[in-house]
Amino acid sequence: MDTQTLVDAFHKVAVASVADAVDKVCGHRGYMASCIKPRINDARICGPAATVLEAATDEFVPPQHALDLIDEAPRGSVIVISIAGGEPDVAVWGGLMTAGAVANGHAGAVLDGGVRDLVEIRRDYGFPVYARDVSPGTTLGRFKTVASQVPVRVGGVVVHPGDIVVGDVDGVVVVPRAKAAEVLAMAQDIDARELEQARLIIAEKSLRKGLARYGRI
Repeated sequence: MDTQTLVDAFHKVAVASVADAVDKVCGHRGYMASCIKPRINDARICGPAATVLEAATDEFVPPQHALDLIDEAPRGSVIVISIAGGEPDVAVWGGLMTAGAVANGHAGAVLDGGVRDLVEIRRDYGFPVYARDVSPGTTLGRFKTVASQVPVRVGGVVVHPGDIVVGDVDGVVVVPRAKAAEVLAMAQDIDARELEQARLIIAEKSLRKGLARYGRI
């Protein structure tokens, strides 16, 4: 299944169902720590990961790998930025990077650090950014980008370039690209069964009966 078909389909399934499916299909957790959450709006994100790694430094250098990747990553990417070591309470994303991401048609950003320029991003772009925190602090003199399109760790989960990243107000889930079709099929099945179960619970006015028939909670 091609990437765009997968992304279109993942847009339609519950993030919680995707998390459950990754647990079962991949045998490990795919959902990020709860601190990685939407900071601009409640817009859903879904797209292939384009990754950046940052490391601590005292150099005053721009985040060049991130800036280049915003222009070079395929349209519809989710830009994923990880930071290693150093002072984590800084913004690795802001208004100008958002402008570049919007200009290039990207789907969102997921950050293991902070985001700043919230008023600008909300007012001018409405671009979804999921971040560990919000901070006015700059990375200059604190972090530099050291690589792009490499495996990174964000919110306790390893993200490889091309993995499918799905997120909404429930949180962010990373689907390994090699298992994406299998995870999708299971997530769709979970959604369908939960819908049937909810209808039964309402019709029978009994949570117990719904659990007895479908065995899911």
